[in-house]
Amino acid sequence: MEKLELILELPGLAVAQFEITSPKTKTYNCIAWAAGETHRRWWPDKMKVEYWPPGVVREQTVTAFMAAYATLGYEACEKDDLENGYEKIAIFLKPGGTPTHAARQLPSGRWTSKLGPSQDIEHDLRCLEGRHYGQVKQLMKRPKRDSLFSGQTVTTVPTVRGKIECRAKV
Repeated sequence: MEKLELILELPGLAVAQFEITSPKTKTYNCIAWAAGETHRRWWPDKMKVEYWPPGVVREQTVTAFMAAYATLGYEACEKDDLENGYEKIAIFLKPGGTPTHAARQLPSGRWTSKLGPSQDIEHDLRCLEGRHYGQVKQLMKRPKRDSLFSGQTVTTVPTVRGKIECRAKV
């Protein structure tokens, strides 16, 4: 989709500044893109066609999506503002509570999304809210991966008995 086609599909883009940042591809979807993956699609389909993290229930609920992202060290947070030392994702839900989309925050504070089989875009978070994707209802964050040698928390790993925090010392 070119910009005009994207605006027709997602009217919130008409009043927002957004940039197309990739060519069209069906190799990955927005859920994988928010997870930082571009080599496969993520979706909790019952037939197990798409990738879904092992041990996470395959259902289209916010709880399952949060559990999937928790396997990457994400945990729930309240605000969508840029927070030093953290990466954030946003999960969009339809009014009935079904997850439809996920976006990832960029170091600039703007957001990036994969739009179905179309392109990736850089955008303001709330401009994708509406009929197509619903509303942002869940935010999650994790310590930035590039903080490995800064002495900051690198990752939080969920385990059977709780969480393990891994730290790097310089």
